[in-house]
Amino acid sequence: MKSLNLTFKTSKGKKHLLKLGYANSNLDAKTVRQAMELIAAANLFVKGDEQLCVTPLAAKYVDTVDTVLFNDAAAKTLAK
Repeated sequence: MKSLNLTFKTSKGKKHLLKLGYANSNLDAKTVRQAMELIAAANLFVKGDEQLCVTPLAAKYVDTVDTVLFNDAAAKTLAK
């Protein structure tokens, strides 16, 4: 599965990761940066007294590959 990971600086200077699982996989850097700036300007994400998405720092696509060792649920479905 491919996800889009957006890293922001928080209002306390920490890093915050916003992970989007169903993002368009063909976005360019300019489009993602603009979207991150809009997210930061909207002040949507707050935890306590800390704003989580203040300054865009980085964006990357991450591919995750599942390696199934066993799946009893699939075996039961096939047995029916």
